[in-house]
Amino acid sequence: MLWESPHPRLDIPEHLTTWQWVFETPEYSPGLYTSRDNLGSYINAATKERLDFADVKEKATHLSTALIKDYGLQPGDTVSLFSTNTIWYPVAMWATVRAGGRVNGASPAYNADEMAYALKTASTKFLFTLPSSLEVALAAADVAGLARSNVFLLEGQRDGFTNIKDLIRAGSQYTADSSYRIPAHLTNRDVCGYLNFSSGTTGLPKAVMLSHHNLIAQCHQLKQLQLVSPGQRYKILAVMPLFHITGVVRFCHYPVFMNGDCIMLPSFSMDSMLKTIVEHEIEELILVPPIVIRLVRDPIVDKYLPDLQRIVKRWSSGSAPTAPEITQQLHKKFPNTGFRQGYGATESTACISCHPPTHFDYKYAATAGMLCANTVAKVIDMDDPTRELGPGQTGEICAKGPQIAMGYLNNPTSTAETFKDGFLHTGDVGHIDEEGLLHIEDRIKEMIKVKGQQVPPAELEDLLLGHELVEDCAVLGVPDLYVGERPKAYVVLRAEVQPTEEVGLLLLRFVKAKKVSYKRIDEVEFTAVIPKSPTGKLLRRVLKARDREVNRSKGLCVRDDAERSRL
Repeated sequence: MLWESPHPRLDIPEHLTTWQWVFETPEYSPGLYTSRDNLGSYINAATKERLDFADVKEKATHLSTALIKDYGLQPGDTVSLFSTNTIWYPVAMWATVRAGGRVNGASPAYNADEMAYALKTASTKFLFTLPSSLEVALAAADVAGLARSNVFLLEGQRDGFTNIKDLIRAGSQYTADSSYRIPAHLTNRDVCGYLNFSSGTTGLPKAVMLSHHNLIAQCHQLKQLQLVSPGQRYKILAVMPLFHITGVVRFCHYPVFMNGDCIMLPSFSMDSMLKTIVEHEIEELILVPPIVIRLVRDPIVDKYLPDLQRIVKRWSSGSAPTAPEITQQLHKKFPNTGFRQGYGATESTACISCHPPTHFDYKYAATAGMLCANTVAKVIDMDDPTRELGPGQTGEICAKGPQIAMGYLNNPTSTAETFKDGFLHTGDVGHIDEEGLLHIEDRIKEMIKVKGQQVPPAELEDLLLGHELVEDCAVLGVPDLYVGERPKAYVVLRAEVQPTEEVGLLLLRFVKAKKVSYKRIDEVEFTAVIPKSPTGKLLRRVLKARDREVNRSKGLCVRDDAERSRL
């Protein structure tokens, strides 16, 4: 069966670029429907530097003009942004889409080889970066064949390199051409404006092609469910990286559409984040699970707790599932707040589903919310993909809607595998209940097969994270001649707990008491850190590769041999 969104259908513009949408159309452009002193802005949380949206429009216009007139930027050319969070990042982004180019965000954590791969995959013609990342950027540019004259600085100075303010000054000397228009024979569904890399948790990252329509649609879908207190301006804290799809949507585009303030943290620390929340009185936070975990466990939170309890109305989490045990602790610490969770991927321009205001209650926190407006979903049998499943039946989640990406750049094989008959095949295992709430259980490729039975690693990870001794963990399947695979847990203990045989057995028996025999963990290995992406997504493939290394230095490994002999 097909599930349709319970929300009213939205009329989403089909002939506007994202630039025209928020800077040139009276219905949607803050600069055209409100006064200058009421405009929202991008704000640097550390330096207090502020660009209101009139500044952004003017500077992005000059920047795009310089790139076109002096450097030959053409529609369809890719501009890559290799940077931590800065208010100049969206200026470069908007300048690119104004010229009809494609924006590609790259993780500032990339090394030279990873960045070179990104540049080549995205066919990058221009690269913006920071002085602190310039060495890596140049090494990558040399490998990718990108001229150093096309490498610019978003902030700061470095001899021999042009920075964004130099380009803006140069562009201001010209009469700007009109912004790029969607060709008459196309719609904005057909024009790619963004190349965002998939997270690469199961292989090399792929460049996801996002259209102007994808970004516009997602923002309209989010606004339909947005709550803002009367008399307050919409505010959001950009604590996650801007290159991530959440950053592109929530921190770069959505604040302009909402005429709100986006306060950007150039670098993360719990203290700076909490201080900024209080200083700017930010009512709703969009975070990732590792930060949510620290909210309930880090002693520094107590310093700000009374103010946080007074100010924060909602916590929102995305990028990876938040364990139920953690959301329960969050609710206990902030009893007067709500909780919402979004589910989706880069391939869905962020959200396929999220919690509407009617479901901000913590009792729904273990679900992924309801389908966004204009979205249709189905759940298909993992053994017979032609069979559509009903309420409560577990299979692969597939979705169709205006936010679903165009495909992967220059990768027809992966595109055909993932985008079929208009549906995005997410690769996620889950079900939809009678109420229309999504429940995500795990990734298909990460399921552990024990005696033919499917074991979701996330189910065991959620259980372990609820134990008082565990700070972080990851579960993966290790080969076993008898049963196929056995679950193994990598565990990071709380700082005050030492790894011992006794602690390992305690955790193994904790799981044993709560799970059926084939889901029991066979082995615990203590480790100092769990590999994760910058947005907190578990990099299971990295952990699996490490586990297979024969000569690696292992942490203390504990098995319950008495239990193992009975299986």
